[in-house]
Amino acid sequence: MPTDRSSLFMAFLRLGAVLLVLNEIRGLVLAAPVFYAIYQAGGTLAAIWLGLCALGGIALSVLIPAFALRRLSRAQASPA
Repeated sequence: MPTDRSSLFMAFLRLGAVLLVLNEIRGLVLAAPVFYAIYQAGGTLAAIWLGLCALGGIALSVLIPAFALRRLSRAQASPA
């Protein structure tokens, strides 16, 4: 019975990770016109820096949970 709970828990974690990635892709699609408008407004160094920081934040919000899920999977797989 504990194996069933564990596999169900892992399935929910994976589903959550997939939904998080899809949410971030949606956010990027919605932010693309804003970045394009910043570029059209002059593409200053500050505007470019703001765009890079926003994209970096999106990337980290996807990579960190994926890394945590992988570590959690490995921790549950190892008996010790």
